[in-house]
Amino acid sequence: MNNIKELEPKEVFQWFYELNQIPRSSGNEKEVSDFLVKFAKDRNLEVYQDEALNVIIKKPGTKGYENSPAVILQGHMDMVCVKTDDSDHDFDKDPIEMIVEGDIMRANNTTLGGDDGIAVAYGLAILDADDIPHPPIELLITTCEEDGMEGATALTGEHLTGTRLLNIDTEEEGEFLLGCSGGSNIDMTFPIAKEAVSGKACKIELTGLKGGHSGSEINKQRLNAIKGLARILNAVKDDVLLASIEGGIKHNAIPSKASAVIVTDNMEKVTEKINAIVADIKDEYRVEDPGLTVNLTEVEAKEAYTKELSMNIIEFLMTLPDGVQYMSKDIEGLVQTSLNNAIIGEKDGNILLITSVRSGSTSSLREILDRLNILTKRFGGSAREYSAYPAWPFEAESELRDIATKTFVEQYGKEPIANSIHAGLECGLLKGILPNTDMLSYGPNIRDAHSPKEHMSISSVQRVWEFTKNLLANLK
Repeated sequence: MNNIKELEPKEVFQWFYELNQIPRSSGNEKEVSDFLVKFAKDRNLEVYQDEALNVIIKKPGTKGYENSPAVILQGHMDMVCVKTDDSDHDFDKDPIEMIVEGDIMRANNTTLGGDDGIAVAYGLAILDADDIPHPPIELLITTCEEDGMEGATALTGEHLTGTRLLNIDTEEEGEFLLGCSGGSNIDMTFPIAKEAVSGKACKIELTGLKGGHSGSEINKQRLNAIKGLARILNAVKDDVLLASIEGGIKHNAIPSKASAVIVTDNMEKVTEKINAIVADIKDEYRVEDPGLTVNLTEVEAKEAYTKELSMNIIEFLMTLPDGVQYMSKDIEGLVQTSLNNAIIGEKDGNILLITSVRSGSTSSLREILDRLNILTKRFGGSAREYSAYPAWPFEAESELRDIATKTFVEQYGKEPIANSIHAGLECGLLKGILPNTDMLSYGPNIRDAHSPKEHMSISSVQRVWEFTKNLLANLK
């Protein structure tokens, strides 16, 4: 089907289509934010746009709901922009090319933007309709959620009166999220020192990994490309100098590719060692990452990092913890604490590694950050923590959850799954400015978010649309 806007529910997919015509990577939301403001003004709705480009649109309650407590519908307008190696898509100007295959909607070798464009589409469809019963609506659409939650951090409660908030940023239909992890990013930098070299140079490229969301998919034990590259480099560290290293593109995406240039006086010996360790790694990850590919290409290099720096970087990356660290003691199968070594490369005369740490425990989060600070210092670098965000703690009593559960049972004929998530949701930050607001997070089925394989179930979007309308009708 070529006409995405004709999919059911039409009122939702028409707005999802319109959103995907607008480039909206984190930090590049001015156009989509202005689009939302224009939407509101065209319909004579009350609208606020703050300096962070967050948008709040208000609509009065329908007949019989005029005096009901306001409901905040919430999502984020930005999306993770990741593409395959062979894609020529330009996220700064090109619309997302959507493809429908049966019940699945995906993009053409890029992320789809279902996370979290579908929440915005739901909200616009409700505001645009005149036949959906609902209490007063406050549609809150934030910026930069995928890049440190800077939009939610900048929010105040000045224009929000709702005592019930529906965060539509969950990717598993039938699951109500009632809590989430907090987290922080940390930059680890090492001053670059170089020397002239005369040996042969080789570029090692590690590609073909699945990657994925560093929160919701960290438990799948997929190979982090940067850590995989570190193992290869460690196998040859005594025989090489490191001339460059890079990998990863987003702080909240597990790196799917990484590369390094090495210089050596014995390429035959080094190649043999690399082939041996690559064979081991491929065997270890034959289930989780069967597409792993490592290519060696002869290149030229007149300079390389000093032996001391080369050794420090390689051993630092080898020693660095990665992935799941602790599991929850309260909820079976839930990751409590993890970290994702997300991006490495040269910047401002330094080698920079950006790592994202998540935890449902403040003390556990602090432990991992302390370990990273100590490790960085031991290997001659310095560390900086930033973009911290709080966890959203589970609350035993929730009237909103009770009404949503009753609504769900009436529609689906079964109980929803109540859970917490090992990923950051804006609910943690929003709870800080709206402490008396009852909150719930849910959404349709979205798979492989934060990767070019991201796809969304069309029928799930339909069912969650019906659920959202039924829930609003029950929040009188």
